[in-house]
Amino acid sequence: MGFEYTNSRGVKYYLHKRGPLLFFSKDPADSIDLPERLEVKENPRTGLPMVKKK
Repeated sequence: MGFEYTNSRGVKYYLHKRGPLLFFSKDPADSIDLPERLEVKENPRTGLPMVKKK
């Protein structure tokens, strides 16, 4: 199982990769681990997670 993030509203998201694109999905299948150079931030208005460089 890959990286799992639970936002402030209690919704679980899983990290995925398609080509150079990293994105979060509610589907745990084929999720990947979070690379060390990146961190997760949450949009305070929508609660959606984002991947950013450290």
